[in-house]
Order: sequence, then structure tokens, then C-alpha cells
Amino acid sequence: MPEAKEPVILSPEKIPQHADDTDVLVDKIIGMVKGYSPNANTDMIYVAYKLAKSAHSHQFRRSGAPYIEHPVQLAYIAAQLSLDATAISAALLHDVVEDTPYTYENIETIFGKSVAELVDGVTKLRKIKYNTREEQQVENLRKMFLAMAKDIRVVIIKLIDRLHNMRTLNFMPRAKQLLISKETLDVYAPLAHRLGMSKIKIELEDLALKYLDPVAYEEIRQSINQKKDEREKYIRDIMDVLREKLDQMNIKSQVTGRAKHFYSIFRKMYTQNKTIDELYDLFAVRIIVDTVADCYAVLGMVHDLYTPVPMRFKDYIAMPKPNMYQSLHTSVIGEDGNTFEIQIRTEEMDELAELGVAAHWRYKEGKGYSAKAEQKEIGEKLQWLREFISLSDDIKDGDAKEYYDSISRDIFEANVYVLTPQGKIVELPNGSTPVDFAYRIHTEVGHHTVGAIVNNVMVPIDTKLNTGDVCEIKTNKQSAGPSEDWLKFVRTAGARNKIRTFLAKKEAETKKDTIEDGKKILKDEIKKRGLDEKKFLDPETYKTYLGAFGARSLDDIFYFIGKKNLSVATLLEKVNPKKTGFFDNLSKILQRNNEQKEKLEKTTSNNGVVVKGVSGLKIQLSKCCNPIPGDQITGYVSQGQGIKVHRVDCPNIKQKEIQSRLIDVYWDFASLSNLKFDADLQIDGLDRTNLLNDIITVLGQMKINILNIHADASDDGRALIKLKIGVDDAEHLNRAIANLERIQGIYDIKRVIH
Repeated sequence: MPEAKEPVILSPEKIPQHADDTDVLVDKIIGMVKGYSPNANTDMIYVAYKLAKSAHSHQFRRSGAPYIEHPVQLAYIAAQLSLDATAISAALLHDVVEDTPYTYENIETIFGKSVAELVDGVTKLRKIKYNTREEQQVENLRKMFLAMAKDIRVVIIKLIDRLHNMRTLNFMPRAKQLLISKETLDVYAPLAHRLGMSKIKIELEDLALKYLDPVAYEEIRQSINQKKDEREKYIRDIMDVLREKLDQMNIKSQVTGRAKHFYSIFRKMYTQNKTIDELYDLFAVRIIVDTVADCYAVLGMVHDLYTPVPMRFKDYIAMPKPNMYQSLHTSVIGEDGNTFEIQIRTEEMDELAELGVAAHWRYKEGKGYSAKAEQKEIGEKLQWLREFISLSDDIKDGDAKEYYDSISRDIFEANVYVLTPQGKIVELPNGSTPVDFAYRIHTEVGHHTVGAIVNNVMVPIDTKLNTGDVCEIKTNKQSAGPSEDWLKFVRTAGARNKIRTFLAKKEAETKKDTIEDGKKILKDEIKKRGLDEKKFLDPETYKTYLGAFGARSLDDIFYFIGKKNLSVATLLEKVNPKKTGFFDNLSKILQRNNEQKEKLEKTTSNNGVVVKGVSGLKIQLSKCCNPIPGDQITGYVSQGQGIKVHRVDCPNIKQKEIQSRLIDVYWDFASLSNLKFDADLQIDGLDRTNLLNDIITVLGQMKINILNIHADASDDGRALIKLKIGVDDAEHLNRAIANLERIQGIYDIKRVIH
């Protein structure tokens, strides 16, 4: 039997509550670094510690501990991961620029550009003012992602930072605990998974669950502890049998057993709708051997010894996961009928499985070492990281939320694995098509796609791909390239952005000629109708009508005419007082709808809401959240204004002073038959001709009154439309939203709270 390697613990070092005692741990960190990297610049680590200690000398954490304990703990975890001196120094300095007078330039002068860039990559954007906390949060993540694309160590430090913050989250207010835990589960744990850092991923998930669902967490913890002795004996017996068989085969090995982590159990309970007592595969046995050949030999032995569960064998050695993970996984049934998992891998595979990309920096710093070369090597092994870098470049100056949504969809949710005819694996998010596949191969392949063959069958290019599909793309250099229709079905942001770029470039090349064509067509029609050419070619004539056609200038009008997207007759009927079109009557329609609503409201005393045991009070529906029947509601007793009814999720009633004045109110569904209720919607979509008209048409078909409407267009080709409509109840509103979402060019619809 080989000597068991020292496990990667990733545990916190116990530090007394005095800043001077951090010196002891830093000495230990430097000793650890010298042990795995004798040529490392440990002097830089010590200087970084002294600077951080001085800079944070008057700062304390919520626990009351000196702030310096936080960066020192980060450095300790980084040393446990065997990271280089540059990364450990950056970990010590990661909050200096954010929370002290030190600047990026100061750090660069003292420690060099590499350390400064790592510190900058993990530094939050606090000096810039944002409209909302969500906007700031998204922009901070975007900054980190962009920095990660340049140097993966940025996100390793950020993950370590988040890990220590989660370990000390008990000192935070409850609201902060929930916010940070959700972000951890949504962003940081998936990111750790994508980087193959399972140790950190598992701890982040378990800690997040502890705060997000403490009842479930405690239930799982107690259930596992109650049967701990029984389970440990069961695992030991299995391990003893396996060790005996391995000795008989003369295979050097390490055999370990572990219970599955809490969040994994929680997910199984949730997805399978089972109690913890109904789950059997709550633990796994791991066998670590010397060679790949030994892995497959051991697999044969295991399947001879136990009954394998059909369809539960995974060969991640022959086909590694996109995060570089390699192992054999098989689920088997023991003699007692219980199911358990056995993992078989080499020691190198095991280290990579535990540490992921962090393993690339182990023992490497010194002569001939290059962080840039390491980043390149990782990029070559992690296909998703290459796409990530490409996506970062494509949306570098775009909307932060769009960027984050794209990253979430394309990177965190990617779980479809499609093969090229040569056997190369291409990773895609659910719902991806051959066009997404083509653009993931190469931009030019995507641009010239004319067809696709999936599993030897010709299929439409909008076919959804599944894991295991073999996809071959047919191209033609003479093809016209992608069309706007492709944007309707592509799933990945990378493909979408490349298509948009192509179309924008193509449009720019022809737009000037199209504008001239449109101008000529309009000029000819003006002459034909005997109209004043000077007046009807004057931009001022069309100024008030531009928004109705989705235009920002008269050139846009010319362009739409030239493209045949706008008829001259429609345009001239709009500006010619002799005739009026649909949009000219829109204000009258809105006025009439509002008058009808006001008339109806005059006949209604309580707006369909009652207060149990109370009568005679004035009851008003709050204008900030506009509750409608079907919404959960509460009442706020306002001085001199009766009772104002809010949705329970309205942020305007969250203040402590308001909470004490809330009372129970109820919908009187029997009185609602003749009532209409306001609902405010915000629609995000493609800035195209007739989008507004299509929206109005859909609502008109549903006999929904439009009480107010406002539309804006941005420079990036997006339209933002705000609507106030009258609906019967929440179900009626949901039907309206569902119908609106079917309109071409609609990206998102949300209900607004003012």
C-alpha cells in the first residue's frame, strides 16, 4: 500500500483575537510556500502582510476581530492550495485598495503589475454611483469575470474570499445572510464547479443552504448524525472488502469513504420528492490507484463483486468533464440491497478533482515559470473559458445585466455535450441549436452555415441538440450569411452577438444607398400628390411622428422606406392633416379608456377589498405596487387617509415603522365582477418597425384597455415600453403577458413597482 497523501483540508487556522498573533500564522504560511516552492519570493508575501496589517490597523470585522485576520485567513487557504507567491500576496492585499487610502498605483509601485492587477480584479466598484444595488452587484461580477478572462487567479482569490466570508456569515444581519447566500449559490458555487474546485464548491453550497433553508439543513444534519455510527460501520465493511480484493490483485491503492454533502442530499430530496430516509446512495467510496490501466482493472473487480445499477456508469476518464474532471463512476447494489457509489481514479486525477484549476499553480513557481503561459494552458483545456473570453470581448461595453445573463446562461447552465464528427466534445447550454454549435466551432463556420446533419440525418438548423448528438455543419462560402430570423432560435449569447455584429456590419454597408433610395421614393410620391416638396422633405415636419415609426431621425424614415418596411402612403397619411391613422387616434383611445375607468370607480366604494370586522373606512389600492385580485395583499393604516392596500412584496412597506401599522385585508371576490385594476408593465424588446402596433393589437384582441403608454429606444437597438393596462385579476394579467411574450422581438416583460 502506498503512503496516503496529505489531504487538502482547506480549514481555517485558529487565530487569537489579537492582530499581533497573525504574525505566527504568516510565518506558517511562508513555511508552507517554501516547502512546495523553494524558489518562491516569500519576501514579497511578508511585505504584503506588513502593509495590509498597517493599512487595516484601525479596522475590525463584525465579529469584533481585527480586520487583518480576514486577509491572513485568505492567504492561509491560498497556501493550502499551493498557490504562487504572487497570488498569496494579492490575497493579503485584496481589500487594501477598496477599504484604505492605498491606490492601484501604490500597489504596482511596491509589488509590481501582476500583484496590482490581481488586487484590482477582486476590488469592488464602490466609487461609482449606480441606480440600484442590483446594478452595482452585476457590474462588480462583470468586472471580476473580465479580470478572470485575463488571469484565472483573480477568481480563485475571489472564491477564497467568498469562502471565508461564508464561514463568518453568522455575524451578519439576517437580510444580509440571505442576500449573500443566494449570490453564493447562484454565482460562486457554480463558478467553483466550472473550475473543478469541488472542495470549495461543496463547502460554499452547504454554508449557503445553512442560511437559506436552516430547517432543511438542520433536518439533514440531525438525520445523518443519528445514523452516523451505523453508516460509518457500513462504509468500513465495504472498504475492508475492497482493500482485501485489491491486495489479492496486487494493485497499490488508497480506499476512502465519505458521506455526500448536505446540499447534494437536499437537491436529491427536492428533485426526487423523497425524505432523507428514502435515499440510499448517501455515501460514496473512492479508490485511488497508480495508473489508468489499474482504474479499469478495479472497475471490473467492483462489477464482479457487486451488482451494477443499469445506466449509472460514467467514464469520465475516456470523456473528461469540461472542468477537466476525470474519474470512473459506478453505482452498485450491496448484499443488503442498498445502493452506493464507487469512484475510481488516479492520484493525479484526484488532486485535479479536488482543486481544479488551482492545481495548475502547485509547485510551479520558479525558473521558467510564466503565469501567462499557465493561463494559456488552462484556456486550452477549458473550452468554456475560451468561449468566456470571447464573450467578454463581444459584450465588453454592453449592458451589465445582459452580460451577466449571458454568462449565467452560457457558462453556468451549460450541460449539453455535443460531438463533432471527429469526436471532439462541444459544451452548450440547454436548448442550443446547430447554429450555436457552429459559432462555438468558429465565427466563420457560423456565418456560412447552410445546413446541419445530426446523427447522420439532415435536420433544420433550429433543431434543439441533446447530449451525445454528433453534429456536422454544412457550409457554403457563397451564402448570404445569417439572417435576423436566426436570432429567434439561437440560445448562446456568443452566437447572438456574432450574428448581430454581422447584420450591423452588413446593414452599415448598404444603409447609405438605402437612405438615398428611400428619399427618392418619398420625393416622387410628394410630386405625385402635388404636395409642397420643401415642407414634406423638412425634418421639422416629421419631428413629432418619429417615435410612432421607431425612428430617431428623418434619415431613419428614408431608410425604412428604402427597405420597404414603411410605405410612403402610411407616412404621408400620418403627417397630412386630411387623414389620420391608428397612432393619431391613440391619445383619444387612452382618454376614453381612462374616462370609462373613472366612471366605473365612482360606483365602487371599496375597490374589492375588505377589512375583517371593520367598516366605514376609506380603502385605497396603493399606486406604487397596484395590487390586483390574486395578489397577496396587506393593509397599511395611514393617518387621515384610511387604509392603503399594498402587495406583500412591495418594498415600500418593509420599514420598521410601517410594519407595526399593517393589518389583514382580503379580496372580496364576490364584488369583483365589474371592476378593473391597473397593472404597470415594462417591456424590453428589439427596436423594430410595428413593435408598438403589435403590442397594442394583442391587447386590443384581449379587450384590455391601455390607460397609458410610453416608448423609448436606445442606441443599441433596444426598445423600452412602459404600459399601464386595466385587467380583471392576476390570471387575466398573466394571460396578457403570455400573449405579449409571443410577439417577435420581445425579450422580457416584468411587472413594475414604483
